Amino acid sequence: MPQRPEWLDWELELTGHIVARTVDRGSTEVELRAMIDDQRGWCKSHEPGRWILAAMLDGRRWEILVEPDFDDRVLVAVTACPVDDL
Repeated sequence: MPQRPEWLDWELELTGHIVARTVDRGSTEVELRAMIDDQRGWCKSHEPGRWILAAMLDGRRWEILVEPDFDDRVLVAVTACPVDDL
């Protein structure tokens, strides 16, 4: 796997959308933050400037869409979804 991007270590900012959707999908903000910290890989999204993180929670695979903000050096979490819900 390529070298870990520096933006994975930046402060995390959660959008209102991701907080609401994560709860709807059976997770918490704490679990979301843990999934991002313990992500298992990443790839570019089809949307420019966005990335998809692969994560696990309670034996389920999740994908978390993030957007690094290089000006403010924060990682913005946009949405998260269990893979079987895609």
